[in-house]
Amino acid sequence: MTGAPTDVPSRAAATPRPPAAARDTTPTLLALAAAGMVVSVQQTLVIPLLPRLMGIFDASVTSVTWVFTASLLAGAVATPLLTRFGDMYGKKRMIVLALVLLIIGSVLCAASGTLGTLIAGRALQGVSSAMVPLAIGMIRDTFPRDRITTAIGVVSATMGVGGGIGMIVTGLIADRTTSHRPVFWIAAGLGAFALVLITVTARDVGARAGGRPDVPGAVLLAAWLVCLLLGISQGNAWGWTSAGVLGLFGGALALCAVWTVVELRVREPLVRLSLLVGPRSLSANVASALLGFSMFAAFTLIASFVQADPDLVGYGLDGTVLHVGLYMLPSTATMLLSSTQSGRISRLIGPAYTLAAGAGFAALSYFWLAVFNTRVIDMLIFSAIQGLGFGVAYAALGTLAVQHVPMDQSGIASGINSLVRVGGGSIAGAVTAAILAGVVIGGTDVPALGAYEVSFWIVGAGAVLAAAVAVANGLRHPRDGAVL
Repeated sequence: MTGAPTDVPSRAAATPRPPAAARDTTPTLLALAAAGMVVSVQQTLVIPLLPRLMGIFDASVTSVTWVFTASLLAGAVATPLLTRFGDMYGKKRMIVLALVLLIIGSVLCAASGTLGTLIAGRALQGVSSAMVPLAIGMIRDTFPRDRITTAIGVVSATMGVGGGIGMIVTGLIADRTTSHRPVFWIAAGLGAFALVLITVTARDVGARAGGRPDVPGAVLLAAWLVCLLLGISQGNAWGWTSAGVLGLFGGALALCAVWTVVELRVREPLVRLSLLVGPRSLSANVASALLGFSMFAAFTLIASFVQADPDLVGYGLDGTVLHVGLYMLPSTATMLLSSTQSGRISRLIGPAYTLAAGAGFAALSYFWLAVFNTRVIDMLIFSAIQGLGFGVAYAALGTLAVQHVPMDQSGIASGINSLVRVGGGSIAGAVTAAILAGVVIGGTDVPALGAYEVSFWIVGAGAVLAAAVAVANGLRHPRDGAVL
């Protein structure tokens, strides 16, 4: 790999920017935001269905968990591949491909009569996880300089907004039918709508890297990511010290070492390692992993906590799946509002300190819930603060991940940042599941209130660490206040 890290900003600045200000970019932003929201909806709508799928397909918890894990693994593998191909061949083409696969996967899930078919459909849906980083790359290519951070904020906010909408949609349907099919038909329809919007409004005007695909790098990357995330996702089911899990982690380590050697030697690597662990990229990626840890933990913790019956276990709000989504509506509103203001804040104090502020509010929301969790108002206050924090944080994080890289590598830089966020979310699921399984009510296997409270403290601590990393980045690179 050639070129010192100090070369990166100058190369980024030297790349000509298209004259984006000459046309209205609002339709493109709306299309990208709609597509991002559809992707986020499909990621969470299946979570409340997992217990019901056990009965529908007469399957074990371990088997049904693959409905979620397959999507996660497919997204982790597809994100760096499609974002790199977006830099090479055009981001719009890859966004369209991701949405087409989402639609096909949704139809396959809706028509599925076996668990295997459903899992295959979910894997196709998972490829669409590459859509958001591709959208961020397209925004950097095509939007006026003074609108980039705000636009990235709007698209980034769809991750949380879509997650809440997915819960509500599933809750409404779950109250009216025992079938899993309507949820996926709705996902297919939403995907088709987003595809039409992207086709009509989005334009590819950014520079393209060109070159030949790094096939060995792609295969090795996919292999070690599958081993790593499969080991994390199955740790609780198989046992963390089992031969299977240890073998997967060992395989991931060995394959990652081989992949690193290949990427350092190949002329046109799939991933330039400076985008993963370079002096400026590392801070954004570590913060992304920590924020992913916090956000993904919320989906599972809040869903189960809200639905717990206080008369039986001494905590919870005795809610339904629909209540889970409704309680997260304040988060949706504050996330949308704060994401649109993140650009203005970043221009004043820089994206690093903006990220730190957002992460601080996210941490505060979890600390609130660790102390106050007995009333509906407690959940609503948590939700509002959490949305405020993540709306600001993810908008700034999207900017921080790409501002220092050349224009023709913005897609893969954003893709790597998204990938490590998924990795952080996977770890969050494993950590919280272990805590809930280890701290139980005496004589039962039901998690105790203390298990949830400890989880909220730990998740909040993850957001605090993200804020600390962001502050350190701001102190180390005080001139990174402008969007490049």
